[in-house]
Amino acid sequence: MKYLEFENYLRASYSFAVEEYIMRSPKFTDEYFMFWRTNPCLMIGRFQNTVEEINQEFARENNIEITRRNSGGGTVYTDTECWQFSFITNRKDGKTKDFRDFTKPVTDALNELGADATFNNRNDLTISNKKFSGNAQYGIKERFLHHGTLLFNTNIDNLVLSLRIADEKIRSKGIKSVRERVTNLKPYLKKPETDSLEFRNAMINFIKGDMETVTLDDEDRKAISAIEEKKFTTWGWNYGESPKFNYSNAQRFEGGKIDVHLYVSEGIIKQCSLYGDFFCKGDISIITNSVIGIKYQRDDIFAALEEVNTSDMLYNISIEELLSCFID
Repeated sequence: MKYLEFENYLRASYSFAVEEYIMRSPKFTDEYFMFWRTNPCLMIGRFQNTVEEINQEFARENNIEITRRNSGGGTVYTDTECWQFSFITNRKDGKTKDFRDFTKPVTDALNELGADATFNNRNDLTISNKKFSGNAQYGIKERFLHHGTLLFNTNIDNLVLSLRIADEKIRSKGIKSVRERVTNLKPYLKKPETDSLEFRNAMINFIKGDMETVTLDDEDRKAISAIEEKKFTTWGWNYGESPKFNYSNAQRFEGGKIDVHLYVSEGIIKQCSLYGDFFCKGDISIITNSVIGIKYQRDDIFAALEEVNTSDMLYNISIEELLSCFID
């Protein structure tokens, strides 16, 4: 693995473009580690409905960037006091990797700095039972990416006010407010006077070890800027069009929230969209397209979902759980 050092201009849209470029470019075939940060930003999960996840008025008034990422999971708030890490690897036999494969070097580094950080068995890192890091993954062909956030000294008030948190999600965590389940890392360090850049340098030095450092050239930066402009800064990508539906059902499972929206006409499913903070291995349209044109009946829907092997595509969500979101 190599350490990729790059200037992202504090833009999440540019950083996501870097990730995509590195994953697709035949020039970059090794495995890479990156460490970066952004201006205030709401990073939307790949399968989420943006308008339902964020406080648009607060985001607009406070100049908070809104950018959808390629990976699944939930929306996260970041700012210049929150750091992001990315690992780009090669798949082995097309298999995905456990979250722990990537979070361990991060928690080891934090432990070295005095923070008793642990992995919570889904996709979060916690300290004193409070979350300070959300993690997500996605794959493109034989390439695989894992990235996560690290709340170092983030503005927690802005984090809370910029997100719309559903009551069912709060209840599932057994808490009364977001403030009660998130924390910054800074107070838990052996040296709490550590500033943000000192923290960055310490984390990079520990995780990087003896990795070779590589950088981008002008040709790379030009290609990355094109990806950013054509994808990550567009309304179509970050918001998309919201079709009309006459059936919707949302449920939370161990593997995450599934929110199904259907348009059914004359007993036939005409449109289907899936939202949520779940993780999907592959193209979500494989699942949504599988039910288009079939009868809105339990057996028919089950057969369609079984044919595309949704249990393998959706992390820790069974076909029976998914089916329960489609039909009562």
